Amino acid sequence: QVQLAESGGGLAQSGGSLRLSCQASGQISAIYSWGYWRQAAGKHRELVASFTTAGPIYYRDSVRGRFIITEDRAKGTIDLRMNSLKPEDTAVYYCWASIHTDWSEYWGQGTQVSVSS
Repeated sequence: QVQLAESGGGLAQSGGSLRLSCQASGQISAIYSWGYWRQAAGKHRELVASFTTAGPIYYRDSVRGRFIITEDRAKGTIDLRMNSLKPEDTAVYYCWASIHTDWSEYWGQGTQVSVSS
């Protein structure tokens, strides 16, 4: 199993920056993919950015060039630096991980990001 604890987020003005951090514990070495999803009010959850073992970094089109995801497997941390924020980035952001042993998925508690225009 993997436990994920998020921190960061909050309120920013349009054009501003925020940072999300996620600390993993448990079977960190078994993580195959991990990253951040978000869910805006009344919308489906969507993948924002992620790492996959031996694969390319994924960014959804709407955040590419503005958001930067970084990982430190040794420390079990994954961060999302969000720059040039837009009101449409407002959502609850979730840290997520999938492990290769049984393909179980794990989620952080979620953190609110609100961007005012």
